[in-house]
Amino acid sequence: MPAAAFCFSLGLADLSIARAYACCGPWLPDRNPPSIKFLNHGFFDMSLDSVRAFFAAHAPDIDVIVTQASSATVALAAEAHGVLPAQIAKTICLRVGDRTMLVVTSGIARLDNRKFKDQFGGKPRMLDAAEVVEATSHPVGGVCPFGLPAPLPVYCDVSLREFEEVVPAAGATNAAMRIAPQRVVELTGAEWVDVCQG
Repeated sequence: MPAAAFCFSLGLADLSIARAYACCGPWLPDRNPPSIKFLNHGFFDMSLDSVRAFFAAHAPDIDVIVTQASSATVALAAEAHGVLPAQIAKTICLRVGDRTMLVVTSGIARLDNRKFKDQFGGKPRMLDAAEVVEATSHPVGGVCPFGLPAPLPVYCDVSLREFEEVVPAAGATNAAMRIAPQRVVELTGAEWVDVCQG
């Protein structure tokens, strides 16, 4: 079923709004019905606000940067912020058994299944868009380990250590920040791991 049809079959007024939106996402074309457009600029404003509130409380020296251009992919984020793709800190929402976790890696790094299994004792399953929203409140393309509705274990891959400053998303597909990798670890209580190829 097409994503837009799926959204309307759910009914946007019920408590599946987050799931409906996650299926359609902010990447829908401009010909979207007005109700979907409203969600693009309404529901996930709360996600961005939760990240802003997190930094206001814990690290007021770090600014959330909102751009006109999308930063929903590594390539778009690198272009929007004038950095190398490797300098983008991508946050991956994974499940191993019944454990949900966030793994933050360099933008060009790829998970190594063997290393991951050795570290966590199982094979990772990537959450789908609706599950990501449910776990983090953030849309795909804006996922970060900040401003979460409930604590999740966070792991930072050593691929981030190559840079003094990285650029993770900030709760929206056009929001990010510049931050030192070690500061990410300190603010989220993350653990350093080596789970990527290379």
